[in-house]
Amino acid sequence: MTFIEWTTADSPISYEFAVKFMETRVAKILSGDARELVWLLEHPAIYTGGSTADESELLTNPTFPVYQTNRGGRYTYHGPGQRVAYVMLNLRERNIDVRCFINCLEQWMIDSLSFFNIYAERRSGRIGIWVKLNDRSEAKIGAIGVRIRRSVSFHGVSLNINPNLEHYNAIIPCGISEHGVTSMSDLGITIKMAEFDTVLRQTFQQVFGEFSTINL
Repeated sequence: MTFIEWTTADSPISYEFAVKFMETRVAKILSGDARELVWLLEHPAIYTGGSTADESELLTNPTFPVYQTNRGGRYTYHGPGQRVAYVMLNLRERNIDVRCFINCLEQWMIDSLSFFNIYAERRSGRIGIWVKLNDRSEAKIGAIGVRIRRSVSFHGVSLNINPNLEHYNAIIPCGISEHGVTSMSDLGITIKMAEFDTVLRQTFQQVFGEFSTINL
């Protein structure tokens, strides 16, 4: 059975620290000096731009710090009330290609939300996962931005539990202007982050297969 370390941060983690930590951890996974890791956390309010980010998608002078990063994707927001899951897995050892990995991350979020009767879906040409609103429009509730280094993944996914959605107004999230963003609380679901974390662990095993976790 594969052992995956699983840890949850008790307080917001700075983006700079998180990136340095992931870089170090990926190197250790590649050298065999550390196990794979799923890291659940929240960031202070920030914007991050991925490898294909366009500065025109910053709509105003941002109130919060903007970080350029080496993950895939464009601009997104992170902040309190949003669950970020950084997933560091050895895809070669698991016989998973990048496309399959992205599909698994999407399914992980979809299955987790369905536990709370929120039915999210994929959309062709739109990265992340989406929900239909009462007015028949669609809004994004989960985002994906990953990087692969010599078969080991890092960065990961974010899901909106109860963030301040007005903070998205300074950017065009993921470069998509014709659709908005939403959250579980905006859809009428009020839960604690720890409750959602429990479901994330359950659905992770369903999607990625048998594993054993070690709490840090």
